[in-house]
Amino acid sequence: MGQAGTTLCLMTLLLAGALYGAPAGRAQGSKAPTVVGDAIPGSLTGRPGDAARGRDIVFSRDRGNCAVCHVMPAPDERSHGDVGPSLKGIAGRLSEGQIRLRLVDGRRLNPRSIMPSYYRLEGLQRVAKAYAGKPVLTAEEIEDALAYLMTLR
Repeated sequence: MGQAGTTLCLMTLLLAGALYGAPAGRAQGSKAPTVVGDAIPGSLTGRPGDAARGRDIVFSRDRGNCAVCHVMPAPDERSHGDVGPSLKGIAGRLSEGQIRLRLVDGRRLNPRSIMPSYYRLEGLQRVAKAYAGKPVLTAEEIEDALAYLMTLR
């Protein structure tokens, strides 16, 4: 996918946020998750996520929308993006904690990444007042999406 595809990916993510709003989640000023190396080893909620709900989040165009940038194991995968790495077999390549960090704030690992930081609040620029202090996905939604991604072996 070229620059036009990258622009489409970013526009889709921005449009989804503008149309559907960012959900309430981690309050501004609350403690960020603990990063150890290239992972966040502990659950953001203290309990495991629900893979069925996570699948809905991952494929939802107004929530995770992962297929806009990643090839996913799904019947319509020809229409998926190829800006990011394929998510087929992701749980066989990365640990749960490594995937969690990529969902929470992948830019910690690659500051030039276009991957959205779904749970980051600090250091963001040009955030509309309506979305300030709110993550794109709640802690529970991160854990649900993670639970689904962990089924992809």
